[in-house]
Amino acid sequence: MLTNLYLRLRELLNREEGQGMVEYALILVLIAVVVIVVLIVLGNQVKNVFCNISGGLGQ
Repeated sequence: MLTNLYLRLRELLNREEGQGMVEYALILVLIAVVVIVVLIVLGNQVKNVFCNISGGLGQ
């Protein structure tokens, strides 16, 4: 059973489509990390902008 699993994993790792999917996944993770860092750094400023906009719409 372990040898069968090992062979399946090797087959998946050797396929180029799997490599492409991993590359896309890594790019998506990198983008997500950048967005999270930007929101942490600029979170209060973005919150203030939306509060100002919603306050202006309420007048």
